[in-house]
Amino acid sequence: MTDIIHKWHKAVDEHNSVRIIFVDYAKAFDHVDHTTVMNKLAAIGAPPIVLRWLHSFLSNRQQRVMINGIFSDWASPKGGMPQGTWLGPYVFLTLINDLTSMTELHKFVDDCTLSEIISKHEISTMQHEMDSLAKWSESNHMNINIKKTKEMLLGSIANNPPPAVQLANSSIDRIHSYKLLGLLVSDTLKWNDHVSSICSRAATRLHFLKLMKRAAMSTDDLIYYYQTVVRPVTEYACVVWNSSITKGQIKQLESIQRRAVKIIFSNDSSKVAQALNTLPSLAERRNQLTRQFFTGIMATSSCLHHLLPSKRDQNVTSKLRNAKEYMLPFARTERYRKSTIVYALNNYL
Repeated sequence: MTDIIHKWHKAVDEHNSVRIIFVDYAKAFDHVDHTTVMNKLAAIGAPPIVLRWLHSFLSNRQQRVMINGIFSDWASPKGGMPQGTWLGPYVFLTLINDLTSMTELHKFVDDCTLSEIISKHEISTMQHEMDSLAKWSESNHMNINIKKTKEMLLGSIANNPPPAVQLANSSIDRIHSYKLLGLLVSDTLKWNDHVSSICSRAATRLHFLKLMKRAAMSTDDLIYYYQTVVRPVTEYACVVWNSSITKGQIKQLESIQRRAVKIIFSNDSSKVAQALNTLPSLAERRNQLTRQFFTGIMATSSCLHHLLPSKRDQNVTSKLRNAKEYMLPFARTERYRKSTIVYALNNYL
């Protein structure tokens, strides 16, 4: 998510537009063709013993359906991966590994996102890319869910949108926000919808906290529930959006912890104040997680290290006071300046 959001921010800041297609595969794991997977594993040099073992794992699996106590006959599916297995995602990655595109393509298991960066007066080629993706999907026995596949436009292209992308003689719907890997991303690259979603989900969990309090659970158990069930909702993928939210949204999130503490201590003002002083604020925790994440990508072994700009000449920086290790990217807009990578370069070095 950090990689894709950073590239969108950078493109819009440079006065380019971004055309995005969120591709949804219908029951992706159920449509894994065993023969196709075995051929691809053989092509990448998997040892024969591994191929035989995997073939034995996938073949001759039996299943049946029960309705109102009546069983169907046993059937052996010729495709699909057993649900909940450790091996399943890896086999699926083998299947989708050779899916490529001339545009930016981000894949996370069965989630595929095409991002076309379009400069001024440039013609979009997204229709051609979607045609290629549909052809690959057909040859690999994968079914694209047209109803759930969506398009979103970022930048000036939204003022004069191109014709809708066609898929199987149907137009792909255009939307203003989309839930990608658990994050609500909007075409304004703001996080209003996502923060509202966080507050809504946290409120549901706080309701259960109230029920647990009424059931006379111990204070330690209530605090443990808050820290393991409620608070993680406010921190999920926070490295992507933490630096971009407004002061009002920060207060909105902090109110979740205050509400939880008031429930736990029955609105006892002295105990509530003590607990709020003891617990780190949600903003402090998010900043710590973001800083740790940035430290991680500074390592050359990190898959996101390429997002960092070039390092400055040490012969020059050694003669300067408080010289930055990396060349700071130029940001035209406050939105890009507050994006994860740019913000971290300016504040964490």
